[in-house]
Amino acid sequence: MITPTLNAAVETIMREVSRDVILPHYQSLTAAQIVSKAVNDVVTVADQESEAILTERLTALLPDASVVGEEATFADESELLKLKDRLCWIVDPLDGTNNFAAGKPPFGMLIALADRGETLGGWILDCLTGRFCRASLNGGAWVNEERLTARATGEQPPVAAISLIFTEEARRERLRTEVAPHYRMVDIPRCAAEQYPRLALGQNDVAVFERTLPWDHAAGALFLDEAGGKCARPDGTPYRVDQFDRKGLIGAASPALFEALANRLSALED
Repeated sequence: MITPTLNAAVETIMREVSRDVILPHYQSLTAAQIVSKAVNDVVTVADQESEAILTERLTALLPDASVVGEEATFADESELLKLKDRLCWIVDPLDGTNNFAAGKPPFGMLIALADRGETLGGWILDCLTGRFCRASLNGGAWVNEERLTARATGEQPPVAAISLIFTEEARRERLRTEVAPHYRMVDIPRCAAEQYPRLALGQNDVAVFERTLPWDHAAGALFLDEAGGKCARPDGTPYRVDQFDRKGLIGAASPALFEALANRLSALED
């Protein structure tokens, strides 16, 4: 399914939309072009325009595949049901929108292809640097044209980026007092298109995500797994895009780092 021809076509589409739609709006948005859609979440004209074009071009690329886009799903949550029983493109047209709206990096684009809940391919573009990450199921992970093997930072304690934005207050406090002391904590980038490469490229060792919407995690989870890291639910079950109502996800540069953090999170539930 994920052929070299398909990889090349998806990369071309993403780079062209970044160049022609997203970057022209960078640091030039007006107040009217930024709209709050939820607590700690905004949408911009760049999100909306890029999703429309990506939907059109990806549909033309694979007419048998539906498209589940972040902004379309915000307007109609039933769009998520497509992920359960058909071939679907999953589109985050502008990941890291809060950063983008503030005129700062990081931000990027995430696209995945899934079939009945299982992710087959994932593509991640850093719009500013041009770094392009891709992965296919059982086909490895790549950064630009180089095959990637995930690597840890080598630091002790390990480096952790733990998102607390969507965590309930009681759990947030326990994460701070019982988990954080075992790691060197760093700021989250508020951009999955940046966080997953950091885990695979030796910048971060582990990350915890509370909210696990498919457009944020489908491409990155596959990329990290195929690079030799591990991304899964805290109980070790694989991430599936059709389980969009579940919370909690751990990404780690190695299975050992995953297990150590999963055990600490499990202790919070006791």
